[in-house]
Amino acid sequence: MGALAINSRKRGNDYLNPNFQTPSSIIDFPVSKKPKFSSMQVTSSESSIVVAETKTNIASRVHRYPEPSKPLGKIHAPIRKPRFSSSLPWNLGKVTGPGEMGNFLFRQIEEAKKNLVWGSGKKEKESEVDIVKDDLCVDEVEIIEDEGFEVVQGRSVISEQKQQPIETSGDKFLSEKYEEFANNLVGTSSMVSDVSNEEPKIDETGKMLETLDLGLKYTGEPVHKALLKSAEKRNSKLDSLAFQISLMNKKLSSFPRPSKKSEEDVVEGLFTPLTDEEESEVSAAFSLVKRRKVLVAHENSNIEITGEILRCLQPGGWLNDEVINVYLELLKEREKREPKKFLKCHFFNTFFYKKLASGRTGYDYKAVKRWTTQRKIGYGLIECDKIFVPIHQKIHWCLAVINKKEKKFQYLDSLKGMDTDVLDNLARYYVDEVKDKSAEDIDVSSWKREYVKDLPEQENGWDCGMFMIKYSDFYSRGLGLCFNQEHMPYFRRRTVNEILRLKAD
Repeated sequence: MGALAINSRKRGNDYLNPNFQTPSSIIDFPVSKKPKFSSMQVTSSESSIVVAETKTNIASRVHRYPEPSKPLGKIHAPIRKPRFSSSLPWNLGKVTGPGEMGNFLFRQIEEAKKNLVWGSGKKEKESEVDIVKDDLCVDEVEIIEDEGFEVVQGRSVISEQKQQPIETSGDKFLSEKYEEFANNLVGTSSMVSDVSNEEPKIDETGKMLETLDLGLKYTGEPVHKALLKSAEKRNSKLDSLAFQISLMNKKLSSFPRPSKKSEEDVVEGLFTPLTDEEESEVSAAFSLVKRRKVLVAHENSNIEITGEILRCLQPGGWLNDEVINVYLELLKEREKREPKKFLKCHFFNTFFYKKLASGRTGYDYKAVKRWTTQRKIGYGLIECDKIFVPIHQKIHWCLAVINKKEKKFQYLDSLKGMDTDVLDNLARYYVDEVKDKSAEDIDVSSWKREYVKDLPEQENGWDCGMFMIKYSDFYSRGLGLCFNQEHMPYFRRRTVNEILRLKAD
């Protein structure tokens, strides 16, 4: 076989020479049934010469070609495909061996590391790795004997891993195992096929749960049952709180709460159109048939309203004392009917200020002293937030207000007029009234005297009375004066409807 290889190589090399001539003395070697290569027969002397020349040529050319790589040894062992990819926490890539052994060892370390992290807890069966020795000495394979690992003469046999209880948390356990593998395997060329892993015990799992901030202490029972018991305890506390909340809601519901409407809703209700029935009643009250007929009679003020008196509310009419006084009485009754909805107010009639200013000096408290006794009105003026006083200036109606709530004396004139005597007389009257009825001395010198400028203005010569009673209506509600001259026709008909029903809305 050696001669055959040499001749084949020599013939191939010589054939590359263009001056090559086939020697006649060379004959082919006898071959078997189907020879793959043809050879020539030579004598012993010639054969020695050829062999010598061939060796010389081979020695001169062998350094031109790279060293052929050694073939990978045959492996007879099951290799599991890793389910999860991960990387080693240490630089185990330095582990090398002769030929392909270093790469194979690194793959086995990777698989051992995965079994530590993701091991199913089952002991792996023993596996054998057969290495076919091809230009590899047995001496190059080191023998490792360390806690269940045994490698002898190139064959690796992994014995069962000794049972070791998990005494620390998972992170510390894995860290110790990685350090152990790094110390044993770095710098060697040994091959490890697999590492069996321990299955965490149930008791250790319970101890690990104690590190969580769940307020639980491991007692040996299943974890899900412990969590369920903890949740049931919390549910009982929640049920107790829910019962207390429902009990407090029932107690609060027993207290009456006034239904308050927003200012926008209240203002919108003040401009609600009359119904068809109400419009018909108003039109009938203005008819000539009912001019002398008493339509309504107000008992508290002893005022009777006939058709003739009510006709002043028609467009272009001047309001008379009866209509103004009845309407102001209805405003007072409205406040008594719904005290939480309106301010506490007092409404004087159209004759009060005439009496007060009838004296020689223009002020006479004694003339009106008995108008506000406790027996007549049932309360003292000092208790009121606002006191409304109609002022008749010959042929023009105005309104004066003693505003205790804001500590003001206000004068409202739809024609923007001013009268200082009215506010001076009302200031003196309030001091005398409080002293007479309550025996208190009050000082109103710091109270503001205001002639209201920002208010709806009259644009004709007959709606002053309507402006005056609507000033009283809106102020007693605590609302701003959000109307104008265009609303006067509607307010006239609405006032007729309220007087006919003897109820102010």
